[in-house]
Amino acid sequence: MTTLLDTLNRNFAIKDKLHFVEGSGGLIIAEVTTQHGNASIALQGAHVMTFTPAGEQPVIWLSDFAKFGRGKSIRGGVPVCWPWFGPHVSDPKLPGHGYARTVDWRLIQVQSLSDDRIRLEFELEESTATRAQWPHHTPVRNIITVGRALEVELATTNACDTPITIGDALHTYFKVGDVRRITIHGLEGCDYLDKVDGGKRKQQSGAITIGQEVDRIYLNTGSNCEIRDPSLQRRIKISSSGSHSTVVWNPWIEKANKMGDFGPDGYLGMLCVETANAAEDVVSLAPGQVHRLVTRYEVAPL
Repeated sequence: MTTLLDTLNRNFAIKDKLHFVEGSGGLIIAEVTTQHGNASIALQGAHVMTFTPAGEQPVIWLSDFAKFGRGKSIRGGVPVCWPWFGPHVSDPKLPGHGYARTVDWRLIQVQSLSDDRIRLEFELEESTATRAQWPHHTPVRNIITVGRALEVELATTNACDTPITIGDALHTYFKVGDVRRITIHGLEGCDYLDKVDGGKRKQQSGAITIGQEVDRIYLNTGSNCEIRDPSLQRRIKISSSGSHSTVVWNPWIEKANKMGDFGPDGYLGMLCVETANAAEDVVSLAPGQVHRLVTRYEVAPL
């Protein structure tokens, strides 16, 4: 009997560049290798798990203690938060950050680009369970391009007859040498909601540093910011469009220990800087309108 894995490899594999394997927990993983770098992407959630440019340290952090399984979110990588960010606005029983990161996505197209980048396009598969949580016809695609940089584009179409409102984010976990030594630049002067301090609105002064639990939604942010990492002697440059907020998160010691999938001191090697439309920066879509949340990650010497 032909399996999904067989079908994917027959229809989409590219010799020496792209193939599909069964990973931990039975998840199907697309493994991408180019002259520029490599990546692994789980079909569940259309979830970029790893990305490493050639000759560099990994850019995307995946916990050594991550748990893999059907319907379970993965600790690390680039989880897709959609069609809402954080808790649901009216029903606390619905999953935080929506359901997109824990359901199946269908691979619909693969392209081998002329410069040796590989592009994969996924479409979220609707089901009775997803429609019970989100009763709107809003096809959503995740387009992932692997090269020297990693590019991710989350495209939502309002196929309804009435306007809808969505929140979304690319909840990216970056690998850092020591989070206590990094600085984040590009958000100076922005207002933010401090979720560690009851959601109080504050203003950022200078570069962001991490020395305790941080959970902030920066508002009305620009299209560029960067992580400067003296331990790894590099900058991670983050460019975005279709986003008006940026989330910065590190759970620190106590919360990471409670989560159970960070491992000892795992929080020291990661930092989330999330391209988002969250809090008051949600997106209203008219009938037929498409919203594109786009981000690009690349590294440069410090």
